[in-house]
Amino acid sequence: MMNDSLANVIPLGVPGGVDRSLRSVSDSVRNTAGRTLGRTVTRTGGLLTEQIGAAVGSITDAATAGVRAATRRLTEEGTDLTDDWGRDPALVRRIMLLAQLRWDVSTGGDQRLPKRKGALIVVNAPRFTLTPIFTAFAISEALDRPVRYVGRPDDDLLGALGRRLGGLLDHPDEVAGALRADELVVLGADHSSGSRRVGAIDHTIVGAALATGTRVFPTATSSNPFGRHARVEIGTPTRSPKGRRGPLAELELADRLRHDIAGLLLEMGDINTGTPLDWLPGSGIGAH
Repeated sequence: MMNDSLANVIPLGVPGGVDRSLRSVSDSVRNTAGRTLGRTVTRTGGLLTEQIGAAVGSITDAATAGVRAATRRLTEEGTDLTDDWGRDPALVRRIMLLAQLRWDVSTGGDQRLPKRKGALIVVNAPRFTLTPIFTAFAISEALDRPVRYVGRPDDDLLGALGRRLGGLLDHPDEVAGALRADELVVLGADHSSGSRRVGAIDHTIVGAALATGTRVFPTATSSNPFGRHARVEIGTPTRSPKGRRGPLAELELADRLRHDIAGLLLEMGDINTGTPLDWLPGSGIGAH
């Protein structure tokens, strides 16, 4: 038996009354729900629009501040300014800004490096990479101070360019002079074929650090040849051998550095190393 409420809604004895009444009820519910939903969406949409606008404004402000911070030193530095070793900070800053468009570098352990004193930073160098230059740029960006690298060519053209980028000759006397002047210097080990292998380290350059009483930091670098991400991980200073002097002390410290760098590489896990071709769009990064 049909109840009274349903009988009031559906007229009996009228052909098609059921269908017309159901359509009427459906239209009424739909209109009421539509008005309610419309008001809700309007309020929600306005709030969402405000939130999106605020988020976009925040991102824009952050990006603008980042660009200003990254270019402040470039705009404040003279165009022909070079230091005692021929490094051109304006040129270095331009190249670093360009590199940031291609590479996303994370630097770890930079808090271990001295803020004002000098240090020798020894890194692994996979084959066909520019690890010392790349590492010098990354650490310079992290610490906001000049960082030099060992191994610029000794010729007119490439040598002059390397000098402007902060390169030092592969000579103990020049490296010792920079360390005495409280400079940060990056030394690359000999190129190795494996991602976890560390090549031989020039013990004469390590000897320059010993002669000047400078701390030596093992550093591991890794990169992905098919992506933008790269890492420079700086370890704790390698202990200098006690009771040793001369070449034996240099050789022992160089061996300890190789062992410490290998340990850092193991902690970082598997790595893929890039090549100079990583400068091309769509490729990975260099020696990072």
